[in-house]
Amino acid sequence: MNLLKAGGTIGGLTLVSRILGFVREMIFARVMGASAAAEVFIWAFQLPNLLRRLLGEGAFSQGFVPLFARRIGKDGDLTDAKRFAEEVQAVFLPALIVITALFVIAMPAVVIAVASERWTGDPEKFGFTVFLTRVTFPYLIFIAMVSLFSGILNSLSRFTAAAFAPTLLNLALVGALLLVPEGGAATAVAMSWAVLVGGVLQLGLCVIAARRAGLTLRLLPPRMTPRVKELLILILPATIGAGGYYISQLFYAYFATRLPEGSFVYLSQADRLNQLPLALVGSAIGTAILPAISRHIGLNEDREASLLQGRATELAMLLTIPATIALMVAAGPIMTVLFEGGKFTAADAATSALVLSVLVAGLPAYVMIKVLAPGFYARKDMKTPVIITLVTLALGVIANFLLIERHGIVVLPLTTAAAAWLNAIALYVLLARRGQFRIEGWLASRLVRQLIAAAAMGATIWLVGGLLDDYFAGSVGKRLIGTVALIGAGSLVYFALAWMTGGMDKEDVLVLLRKKKVEAQPGTPA
Repeated sequence: MNLLKAGGTIGGLTLVSRILGFVREMIFARVMGASAAAEVFIWAFQLPNLLRRLLGEGAFSQGFVPLFARRIGKDGDLTDAKRFAEEVQAVFLPALIVITALFVIAMPAVVIAVASERWTGDPEKFGFTVFLTRVTFPYLIFIAMVSLFSGILNSLSRFTAAAFAPTLLNLALVGALLLVPEGGAATAVAMSWAVLVGGVLQLGLCVIAARRAGLTLRLLPPRMTPRVKELLILILPATIGAGGYYISQLFYAYFATRLPEGSFVYLSQADRLNQLPLALVGSAIGTAILPAISRHIGLNEDREASLLQGRATELAMLLTIPATIALMVAAGPIMTVLFEGGKFTAADAATSALVLSVLVAGLPAYVMIKVLAPGFYARKDMKTPVIITLVTLALGVIANFLLIERHGIVVLPLTTAAAAWLNAIALYVLLARRGQFRIEGWLASRLVRQLIAAAAMGATIWLVGGLLDDYFAGSVGKRLIGTVALIGAGSLVYFALAWMTGGMDKEDVLVLLRKKKVEAQPGTPA
């Protein structure tokens, strides 16, 4: 498996989606501002997304991919794998429909349970929240099925459609903003319906891609076959445990509703910036290595599996470390350039920047969780990562209860980042104790050199940002000049130093320049 090629395909197409997502957020900020209607839409979209991550992208996806991959014949025969996918779909789809119907019916009680009195005590805001969430919630059915088909495609090393699919959601949401640009409730309603349209488009793309790969899944009646039971036995404990994570996210939503109006918007914008490198690097590489690690372990090639994780760590940190430093140092200019304007004020941008600078402190940990967790999933150990997540997030929830009234919005990103670091450290320690993965000398050397290069880059960004301070809130032309100068100077310093000091594998650069073809082998310090 060519890790660079697979990760590059996923990351590149994810970048397209994320760029369009930023276009969406920039328009959203200017049209909606940090208003009550903006908060309600974000809340309404967040709820089905949380359940989607639990039922589609959480334990289910991580458990399904290894089982599906192991049923692909040595000569590429898909007969057994196809039958397994059909059996899973026959149970998964009806379950999604029932869950969605129950939530839609009980939505007033759900809102009362999750939102604070600041929301539920306002009849107009409460009613609007119930309505919008009922509109968006069926998105869960489509996007969870996308996760099933994405798992199939990724197992076949066909990453393009699944990585491109989120772009269709962003196109639908941008379309709604452009068609209904007056802001307020009307725009929020249009965007809620656009969420459903985006879900349909994403599922359609993945179904077509699976058919082109030779897999057309029939709709079978629900039946608990032995192979479905095997999957459930594998993922059910982890899914129940992972439910604790999403309950903690609902706690965070509750905490956000206790904060002053606009807090949901600030947290959402900071999270979008934080999610960019996480999706481009962590999720891309994590998605790419899970089938490969599963195959190595299935062939008792433990050393190869460990080397693959080491290589993934090197590649992930090569981009994550500078992204972390850059987002921390340049949070103010970034938020000003992207969002300030229209109904989004300079004070709004400053608060968003504060949240971002704290949240990204945990970015390397978020990415390493994506790289380390496949080492457990590929060995059918779904419980350990979930237990670690539950413990660390429970500590975060407790900290929020104790600190949020006194210190305000900054507590939410701070506890999130701290929980991520505890999670990543615990995963690594357990893998190392089991002899399944350790940071070897060549990898430690690379990481130290990357840190040195990133520190120099951070100093450069701070200096350039101070010199061009007036540009970031100026005209479109000035904002563009300031942004290009900031990114250009920082990137030049980081990659030049990483190249000269051996912080990056020079073979990787030749691959990216299409001058050589390199498979996923461990690097050695230059």
